[in-house]
Amino acid sequence: MSKRRVVITGLGALAPIGNSVADFWSGLIAGKSGIQNVSYFDTENFNVKIAGELSDFNPEDHFDRKELRKLDPFSIYGLVTSTEAITDSGLDLESIDLDRAGVIIGSGVGGIQTLEDQHKVLQERGARRISPFFVPKMIANIAAGQIAIKFGLRGANYTVVSACSSGSDAIGQAFRKIQYGEADVMITGGSEASVTPMTIAGFGNMKALSATHNDEPEKASRPFDKDRDGFVLGEGAGMIVLESLDHAQARDANILAEMAGYGATDDAFHITQPAEGGAGAVKAITLALADAVAQPDEINYINAHGTSTPFNDKSESAAIRTVFGEHSDTLKVSSTKSMTGHLLGASGAIAAVACIKALQDNKVPPTINYTTPDPECDLNYVPNKSQNLECNTVMMNAFGFGGHNAVLVLRAWDD
Repeated sequence: MSKRRVVITGLGALAPIGNSVADFWSGLIAGKSGIQNVSYFDTENFNVKIAGELSDFNPEDHFDRKELRKLDPFSIYGLVTSTEAITDSGLDLESIDLDRAGVIIGSGVGGIQTLEDQHKVLQERGARRISPFFVPKMIANIAAGQIAIKFGLRGANYTVVSACSSGSDAIGQAFRKIQYGEADVMITGGSEASVTPMTIAGFGNMKALSATHNDEPEKASRPFDKDRDGFVLGEGAGMIVLESLDHAQARDANILAEMAGYGATDDAFHITQPAEGGAGAVKAITLALADAVAQPDEINYINAHGTSTPFNDKSESAAIRTVFGEHSDTLKVSSTKSMTGHLLGASGAIAAVACIKALQDNKVPPTINYTTPDPECDLNYVPNKSQNLECNTVMMNAFGFGGHNAVLVLRAWDD
């Protein structure tokens, strides 16, 4: 069976450095940091006091108060970015087959804000005061369900949960649905609203978060730098519209890029640490290249997982060098988490948006806060300033707790 070609026709983004695709991309290219002191709750008794919160985002600009009572922030972010992506795509939802249009998104923790809020209600006010909206606000699948309801999308609909690989795996699964003829259009990506007391306390207590830059938040996320000491939690969403090439061409869509390859593996090694030398990542990268029918030297740029943790950055660098060999010395690699923080299940999706913009504009975003090279991280990380680069084929890496590895390959579109 021949596989159909799949293209990208719409983008949506909410991130700590911008509340639209245009603002997000301009922030990345400018090397803007979205890391700041947490404003959502009192961090007096927390070791970690910083995060990548959305800035100047008001849900009431998008929903009335009655609607907001039924929506966790992660659903709000997913709905807002899906709306932007569908608008960007120019899809006329009244003229397409909605039975062949679906939604697959990723989220690492779903409605954790609602869970924490309602647990407090239970403890302080009792069981009778728990909201009847509690369950349908919290469950991880509900953002995808809400998107389908809003736009009438009756095709395949589910949520992928694979920790920090969730958004990339969701895109990969949506890609497959179209490749094999099960859908014509898919709304896909990831959404996360995890800047909460329990999340920051939990990650902080396991020593995964940076805790040494509370007084200088913008310097905390420093992927591949020798002085990195942990990731910074971020929030937001990234959504893309995927279509089969024939469907997009039939409606004369503006094609932004081509979705070319997807590879996924698991380290089967440790609950939080990557396998030695990035063995699982090597296999996922190799699978994605094979799926895209691409040679390693065709890749111009890699948007790295690059979390700013000692183990991840070292193992990812080793994996890239293993696969790309001599090409590693000319390949551009950067981590946009240096600016946005780590959006957990949405990180792969927002990185995919960055990759598509890189293909369109022939620019690659920097890794900011890169001041002290690490001998064990010896690639070109586009230090501190964006660079012009002719981009034809790019790659995006995402790795998650549990050993999950997901890799996407995207190509520039030239009709």
